[in-house]
Amino acid sequence: MSMSLKSFLKEKLVTKELNAQLDKIKKPVGSLGYDPWGFNTDTNKIVLSLFSGIYNKYFRVETTGIEHVPDTGPVLIVANHSGQLPIDGALIAYAMTNRKKAPRLPRAMIERFFPTVPFLGNFLNQVGAVLGDPINCARMLENGEAIVVFPEGIRGSGKLYKDRYQLQRFGNGFVHLAMKHNTPIVPVGVVGCEETIPALANIKPLAKLLNVPYVPVALPVILPAKVRLNFGKPIHFKNEDLTEEQVTRRVEKVKSAISDLIAKGLNDRQGIFE
Repeated sequence: MSMSLKSFLKEKLVTKELNAQLDKIKKPVGSLGYDPWGFNTDTNKIVLSLFSGIYNKYFRVETTGIEHVPDTGPVLIVANHSGQLPIDGALIAYAMTNRKKAPRLPRAMIERFFPTVPFLGNFLNQVGAVLGDPINCARMLENGEAIVVFPEGIRGSGKLYKDRYQLQRFGNGFVHLAMKHNTPIVPVGVVGCEETIPALANIKPLAKLLNVPYVPVALPVILPAKVRLNFGKPIHFKNEDLTEEQVTRRVEKVKSAISDLIAKGLNDRQGIFE
């Protein structure tokens, strides 16, 4: 996006209220408005302006416990993953950006597949997403960033509708990072994104041919399921010399907390669209 187009869109789309809200969030950007990973403040203002109606009117998002995310300092926001597309990550980011007290604009760890898609990788970098590499994550934690992590990876986002709300295997990497960098983990249970793009099957031969993680058989439309984001209390782990089995037990503790938050969301809703 050229500077002139970006300035035009910012002037036409970004309200004074949103501009003031995002100006509260300080990011270490250079003179051209970019940080070392490609994050750009103006791009975020434009995208969040466009996303406002999707968040408030289309998915009608409700949040609980968002105050559990620390106001400052490094934090890992760990959530279940679903819905074929990274809608859940965008909704979590929007919720945190727009909270009244101490808004934060989190970074998201993305799969290696996404940066290979033409134009998409650069756009994702500008809105705060970073390749899900331990080195990248460690550097951002050292910078005091809030980071959204989906330990299920594509195992979660690509699962079929029949497996909805069944948590898949979690990787252990996020707990290693939390321990090493003395970082709290805030669990999040996302309810609703499973129903936005319900997949009936995955065409594995075609996915292999196209070199993509999955090719779902699903409706060519994103359904307006009501989404609930339930944030839990921070979980702290001491930096101890543990076996991988002991680390896995800590991962299971986080996974159990997320499962409980999902159950709360499912219990609170009256139906998929309400």
